Amino acid sequence: MPNSVLMPRPLTASGISQLEARLPVVKLWEAADPEATLNAVAQDIRSIAVVGHGAIDGALMGRLPNLQLVANFGVGYDAVDTAWAAQHGVIVTHTPNVLNEEVADTTLGLILNTVRELPAAERHVRAGQWLDKPFRLTSSLRERTVGILGLGRIGKAIATRCEAFGLPVVYTGRSAQAGVPYLYYPTLVGMAEACDILVVIAPGGAATRNIVDAAVLKALGPSGILINVARGSLVDEAALIEALQNHTILAAGLDVFADEPRVSQALLDLDNVVLLPHVGSASQHTRKAMEQLVVDNILSWDSGNGPLTPVPETPWSPNKG
Repeated sequence: MPNSVLMPRPLTASGISQLEARLPVVKLWEAADPEATLNAVAQDIRSIAVVGHGAIDGALMGRLPNLQLVANFGVGYDAVDTAWAAQHGVIVTHTPNVLNEEVADTTLGLILNTVRELPAAERHVRAGQWLDKPFRLTSSLRERTVGILGLGRIGKAIATRCEAFGLPVVYTGRSAQAGVPYLYYPTLVGMAEACDILVVIAPGGAATRNIVDAAVLKALGPSGILINVARGSLVDEAALIEALQNHTILAAGLDVFADEPRVSQALLDLDNVVLLPHVGSASQHTRKAMEQLVVDNILSWDSGNGPLTPVPETPWSPNKG
């Protein structure tokens, strides 16, 4: 089966059928003995379609001597060892842009649900408690500044929405960006001191692990709210739990967690946190677009036209072949 696609976990039937119309697909999740199957097809694998949890590390890629492409489902690709891939001439692709609007919409929904405690208000109604007393007064978006950690494509879409809600926006990142109308803070702690809602939308990986730590949460302060729609690894979850328990910060809204889908019982027990099951891009429309870009990257590569959306760590040009 030359030029085969390794698929450790399934795409939808539509995505699989598009690939199978052109290429052999090794459906590893169906294999009775995945290790034996992988050994048997190792020489034939030219690309990997990455869906869901599970690391694509150097140990796995190193077993595939003819591997050329890893097509990642998602804009974040920290589960793929891009350093190993770059050193061994393997191109990694991801799915940028097609999920910007959905994740930005989810972020604003999470901000509103957290600040105004809307899930708790709904539970109040469902439990019949409104018959006894009105729901409590909540915090407000008014007179708040939003600080964005990671002003990339999605971060800018979030900023635009925040502006429409009348919220000032500031940001921090590796460096100030030209042509951006928002105030830049060179340090995360400095921005946390200056904002009331801290939105985390930076890439995951070793460089950003636990970047939101106890010092950042203390700087955010007792009226501050943390929103994480990036990766659970960016937030020191133990420090966050302590900050929520001790009211070092007011509240948090989380779509991602340190060990998802397992969520700390301490978070589940807290009333001042809104929890979502990593649904930032989880609409039928957006997930279909993401899957299509995975398929299109693989088919474009197989056709000799190169990848459509390579990640910066593994750039490609026609001259590289």
